[in-house]
Amino acid sequence: MGKFKHAIAVAVLTLVAATGLYFLFNWMFDLPTAASTQAGPIDTLFQSHFIMMAILFAFIMVMMLYSVAVFRRRPGDTEDGPHVHGHTGLEIAWTVIPTLVVIGFGVYGTVILGEITQEQTNEMTVSVVGEQWAWSFEYPADDIRSNRLVLPINQPVVLELESKDVLHSFWVPEFRVKQDLVPGTVKTLRITPTQLGSYRLRCAEICGSGHAGMLAEVEVVSQADFEQFLIDSAFRYSDLSSEERGQQFYTELGCAGCHTLDGTTGVGPTWQGIYGREEALTDGTTVVVNDDYIRHSIVAPNDQIVAGFNPNIMPQDYEQRINDLQAEILASEGAELDVIADLIAFMQTLDQ
Repeated sequence: MGKFKHAIAVAVLTLVAATGLYFLFNWMFDLPTAASTQAGPIDTLFQSHFIMMAILFAFIMVMMLYSVAVFRRRPGDTEDGPHVHGHTGLEIAWTVIPTLVVIGFGVYGTVILGEITQEQTNEMTVSVVGEQWAWSFEYPADDIRSNRLVLPINQPVVLELESKDVLHSFWVPEFRVKQDLVPGTVKTLRITPTQLGSYRLRCAEICGSGHAGMLAEVEVVSQADFEQFLIDSAFRYSDLSSEERGQQFYTELGCAGCHTLDGTTGVGPTWQGIYGREEALTDGTTVVVNDDYIRHSIVAPNDQIVAGFNPNIMPQDYEQRINDLQAEILASEGAELDVIADLIAFMQTLDQ
């Protein structure tokens, strides 16, 4: 009866401790709002892990502390404890049971992975391009390009993800799913948004000095609002003013990842009041920020570094990026634009 008494006591204490730990884990690791159908099964998998961790940790700690408290050496007891040489059944149990649990979670995770990556009917395709340090989005069916991701609620979406330079990772915490972008290949990610609202896309793969600023706005809207977004986004670059195009290029080319517009220091000099300003360079000379300096700094970013900033931060391929963008606009709109001139025009609007 004494053995059963201890077993019952350990079982009760383990149950109480596991329950408390489960609620503690949920409080400590509070998940963001679930905003996609994919979030449901993933959250269930999280909860299963929380339950298992709570039970295991509670059982181990209760066994240890109970043994220390109940089976401690009593005052005046000088005899040796019983010599235990092993227990075959116990050893088999603590080998087989954890193995089965791990295999079970592996199978469960595989089932969930298949569920959240399964192709859906009536999917809408959105092309996502990541580059240091910006996101851009294209809606091929409507020939729309945007610097923010707008999705209609309850619409199955397949994202076709591509990187132009290094590894990036697409992650919206509320959607739960995440996918790396690998240069030279197109990866896919499926999302069905279920909650209206604004979210934040961030890069979850360290991709250089501007990694922390590689963010984009994500909006889940009604079908009517999405259709209006497509209408509003159907602009031609050539229909915008030079300053407006420059503001658009500032986001699309990833300039926002390094250069702020409000005077705060970023990875690179702020653009607020930059045009016409005299800057000290690392070689001890000074330069006036004019058209020639800006153009040269974009195509040869390591030639004239402003004092206080590090070289080799700005990607070295901006001249090619700009040439590709100008060629794309020429092919789609028949307009020959000077992207750098438009960026300069935008800078000139940013007063001190």
